[in-house]
Formats: sequence, structure tokens, C-alpha cells
Amino acid sequence: MNWDDLRLFLAVARSGSISGAAKQLDVQHSTVSRRMRKLEEKLGTRLVERKKTGYELTAAGEDVKQAALRMEAEMLAVDGALQNRDTRLSGPLRVTAINNMASSVLMPMFARFSEQHPQVELHIMVSNSDASLAQREADVAIRLSNSPPDTLIGKRVLTVASAIYGSRAYLHSLHQTGREPHWLGVTCCGFHRTWTRQAGSTQPHRFISDDTLLTLAAIKAGVGISILPCFMGDAEPQLERYAPPDPAYHLGLWILLHPDLKRTARVLAFRDHMTAALEAERALFEGGCPQY
Repeated sequence: MNWDDLRLFLAVARSGSISGAAKQLDVQHSTVSRRMRKLEEKLGTRLVERKKTGYELTAAGEDVKQAALRMEAEMLAVDGALQNRDTRLSGPLRVTAINNMASSVLMPMFARFSEQHPQVELHIMVSNSDASLAQREADVAIRLSNSPPDTLIGKRVLTVASAIYGSRAYLHSLHQTGREPHWLGVTCCGFHRTWTRQAGSTQPHRFISDDTLLTLAAIKAGVGISILPCFMGDAEPQLERYAPPDPAYHLGLWILLHPDLKRTARVLAFRDHMTAALEAERALFEGGCPQY
């Protein structure tokens, strides 16, 4: 076996599907399927079984997975030791950030960094789930959390406040008629599911979205009210706050990196750039910006 085969097998084992592994490795579905078949032929045993819920590892697959995890740890340790000595402001830099932030308020900050450091290949990956820094799917993570993983190092740069928003026309209609507002169902993350359940009581949802940007669009369309980060809600002229920011909705905004990269020049340059840029927009994130 070679490391490329094991890396592909680990991607299948972790994602539970051929398509998930293909997406993670940025290759074609057929490539992963073909190489998995060849690996099983080479070993003379089945490594995965296809079930209704996805792929499950066989007993042999579990054995290979454990061996592959040990090899991965060794490879990452060597890679980390070498990167830790990297003093060049060049090369690839993989950053993961939440979609609603990356595509809006963070994008000008990313653009300025790229302009200032043209030799750095900046890869932005948007996801509401954690890209694994431990497995080196990313070098830096910009995350909302009040309890980041202990295995990573980083700094809580500021607090992100959230409030309940509705469209101006919708809230005016509520005021005129005295009706109770409709709450949007939001399933983008555990935070919003919990907050909506607490604020909206047991009211049934007639509209549900799994993305904050979709929720924003629904609020603007007058479908109902929901909780949004203030940096999103306050930036929209069509929206206004139904209620002020609640400290129960506060989340820390962290810049996190793997300990092996704590001396890598391009990682540190990006961290310092983003810290300063975020600090300059503190009022926007913490809900202190005036309403339109």
C-alpha cells in the first residue's frame, strides 16, 4: 500500500460515501470508486460494505483505518515540523470561514490581504461545519464559538452579537394589526435552532431554512422574523430590529490555527491582518452600529 491509497480510503471512511470522499479530495466520483476497487483487489479483501445509510467499514476495513490513522499522524507531524520553520510569505494558505461572513463582511479583508501578499495562494473554503485543522484540511479557521477545541491555538478577537429582525414593512404591519409574528425555522446550526426554539416557544414554522443567507432573504421578503447576527441585519436597509441584541445570543469570533503552524510566516501574517481588520469593525460585529 502507498500513502495515496490510504489517504483516499480514509476520506471514504470519514465521509461514509464515495461522493463525499471525492468532494473532500477534489477528484471525480469515478476516480474514487475505481481506486477503492483496486485497493480491495490488491489487499484481497473487502474494506467497505454499502448500506442504505452509506458505506460501513468491514472488520478488515477497521484494521486498515487504524493503520492509516497512525500513518496520517506521522505524515502530519513531519509536515507540521517543516511548515513551522517556513519563514516565507508565499505558498498556499487554506482558510475556512462561515459562509454568511466570508461572502460579506470578511471578503474585503481577504481581498486586502491577497493584494498585500501576492505570493500567498489564498484558498477560502466556506462551511458551517468545522473543517478539520488537525487533519490539515485547513490552516486557519475563523469560527463562532464560546468553547473552541483545546487542541487548537487561537484568540477570541471580539464578540458577535445577534438580534431578532424583521422587514420594516412586516413589522409595521404587525404594529398596525396587533398580530403575533411568524417565526422562521432556522436549522443552519445548533445555536440558531436553540435560540429560535427558546424565543419562538412552540409555534409551528411554516417556513424553514438551513442557511443564514436564505433566512436573511426570507426576512427581507416579509415571511416572518428570525435571529440574525447584527453584522448582517444592521447592514440591510430593509430590516429593523424587532428586539435588541440579547447577551444570551453572544458568540465569540475566534481565529484558530494548528499548533504546528504557530511559527509559519504566512499563517501569522494572515492572523495579524485579520485581527486588525476585525478590530476596526468591532462596532458592526458587537451590534453598536446605528440602524438605517
